[in-house]
Parts: sequence; structure tokens; C-alpha cells
Amino acid sequence: MVEFMKRALELASEALSAQEVPVGCVFTINDTIVAESRNSVNHTRNPTRHAEMNCIDSVLEHCKKNGIDHASYFRNVVVYVTVEPCIMCAAALNILNVNEVVYGCANDRFGGYTVLDVRKFYEPNYLLTGNLCADEAMALLKQFYKGANPNAPETKAKKKPS
Repeated sequence: MVEFMKRALELASEALSAQEVPVGCVFTINDTIVAESRNSVNHTRNPTRHAEMNCIDSVLEHCKKNGIDHASYFRNVVVYVTVEPCIMCAAALNILNVNEVVYGCANDRFGGYTVLDVRKFYEPNYLLTGNLCADEAMALLKQFYKGANPNAPETKAKKKPS
């Protein structure tokens, strides 16, 4: 279990080097990595390109190319991700019926469990485990947010009417 989270942390570190929010993700089946990715939101200029979504796309492509039923395939997937999946990713993982999600640190702003437990809306639910290598995952996030995100859009602060 820890080895897969360590690989996800390496991917998150790559994301940090690329000035992306440092989130890394690994999909496994029977203790074998079947997909891995990191956030690529800034690079692609696509706000949905979270690490989990990139892995999902990779698995879907693999299944299509090899004539594999993706619904059956996803049921065996265990997801290792450095930060608790956001609401969007948590919902996608639930819809795909992944077996389990193991995350590093909690996501207090957008978490699909901490902020809104999306599993309450779906049957069946995946197993959820948190706090695996949480300190390392949080350290990467702190390092990213310590500096300004050069790819973030300019804030559009509303001015108070006079």
C-alpha cells in the first residue's frame, strides 16, 4: 500500500515542478499499477484534468483498445491519490464503481468526503481510507501554495457600490 502512495507522491512532486497543484494518482489492480498520472490543469488549460480524471481516461483508452469491459475492470481498481479526491473526482470514481480509494491528506476545501460525502448519493460505495503519508502530501501542497500560482487567472474582485 505504501509503495503505491510513494509513487503517487513522486507524481505529485513532478506536478509541483511543472507548477501544477501537486496531486499524484495511481490506479492498481492486484497490486499492479495499471494507470498513473498527476494534475495537468495548467498545462492543458482544462480545469477537469485532475490526476484521477487523467487515470480514468487512461484506463478507458486501455479497455477500448483491448476490447475489455471497462465496467468490470474498474470494479477491481484501487486508487491511491495524494489528496482526498475533490467532489468531481469522488463522484466519477463512485460512478465507475472503483473498489477502494486511499488518499494522503484531507481536502478541506473541495473534498468529496470532507466537504460533501458524495458516497451518500451512490450505491454501491467504494471503501475509503485516508491519512496514508498525509504529512508528505500536505508538505507538497504547502510548498505550492506558499508561492503564487503563475497560471491562475486574475482575481475579479467585486467592488462595493458607492
